[in-house]
Amino acid sequence: MLAVLGFGTIAVFLAITLSGRLSVLVGLVLVPLAAGLLGGFGADLGKMMMDGIVRVAPTGIMIMFAVLYFGLMMGTGIFKPMILGLVSLVRGDPVRLCLVSAALPMLVALDGDGATTFLISITALLPIHRHMRMNPLVLPGIVALAAGTMNILPWGGPTARAMSVLGTSSQDIFQPVIPAMLVGLAWVFLVAAYLGLKERRRLGVADSFDAGAHVTETAEDAAALRPHLFWFNVALTLVLLVMLFTHVLPLAVIFIIGFAVALLVNYPSWEAQRERLVAHADSVVTVTTMIFAAGIFTGILQGTGMIEAMATSLVAVVPNGMAPYLPQVVAVASMPLSLAFTPDAFYFGMLPVFAQTAEALGHEGIEVGRAAILGQMTTGFPLSPLTASTFILIGLSGVTLGAHQRFIFKWAFATTLIMAAVAWITGAI
Repeated sequence: MLAVLGFGTIAVFLAITLSGRLSVLVGLVLVPLAAGLLGGFGADLGKMMMDGIVRVAPTGIMIMFAVLYFGLMMGTGIFKPMILGLVSLVRGDPVRLCLVSAALPMLVALDGDGATTFLISITALLPIHRHMRMNPLVLPGIVALAAGTMNILPWGGPTARAMSVLGTSSQDIFQPVIPAMLVGLAWVFLVAAYLGLKERRRLGVADSFDAGAHVTETAEDAAALRPHLFWFNVALTLVLLVMLFTHVLPLAVIFIIGFAVALLVNYPSWEAQRERLVAHADSVVTVTTMIFAAGIFTGILQGTGMIEAMATSLVAVVPNGMAPYLPQVVAVASMPLSLAFTPDAFYFGMLPVFAQTAEALGHEGIEVGRAAILGQMTTGFPLSPLTASTFILIGLSGVTLGAHQRFIFKWAFATTLIMAAVAWITGAI
């Protein structure tokens, strides 16, 4: 019963999300709430929802101040030289822009943190895309593909979970899928080039493209610029990034301190500080409300036991004819399952059962682990409503979750299929 209720909850939520008729926030809160009441958990729903909110609170706080910090830095003008350089590199060509849009998040994603990747990549590239009048779904789509494929790295969440659950090392889990990952990254560049060609056919190439045209500001934007503090802001941002990569402090604390320092130095008066807070309030509210609503969603599904029941039922319905190909089945299904299962639910709930089943059928359990990281919360995480990073991506890009999913799902799924094929050929799965 719980499994049916869980799958029904996921199905209704996805239908609402993809239809675009209701906001994602409404679906994240009311759909699981209704399911919890229907399942007879009314007395415990409050605690479940609070547990979910508490789990996402550090992420929500981190994102709130990260958006404020990078928004503040954008206003001071420190990204102008980098943006001008990127614009000069693309030379008004949508294909070049799309390739740059794939390369930048791949480099940033070496940190292993999806939120940081999206914050930096979207902040740097969005003004260029908007200036060239690109389809607004192209940038978040390409960044999602690049960041998702890079999330296979052993210090990324999915691979780290798989290693932990299976009691093995990156040498056994990650190294055998390196060829598949490299092919996946090459595929991402091909997709980026294809999307760029489509935009080139629509927009053409700006032969007389002025690299500085897009940096024209309104009077309010010009007043926020702080050219005399450029090197201070650059140094502060570099220190912040080093702290992010080395994890010397919790991410939320790093951004809170960084924002407070940046706000005080750049805008010493209370009036100016208030103006900056109001200027970025829309982005902050949009992103953080989604994150806390997602906490309610996962809190109810986990607290009621729906996720555990769904995991058990999925394993039970594997057809006998498919049993010899269980690693390949897991690989193909891994990306779509990111839309229904949190990484903890999949890797700690389903993966051990899949691995045991594989061993009973004559496979190595570790093959299932390799198969899982080819899509489950790797290529799938930037599309999943169950991860806070997804809402950073769409919130900063100004697109809806449903539109983003419809636009990039097939390309993300294709990335997993191609990597799965390579992993099969090379014997990794």
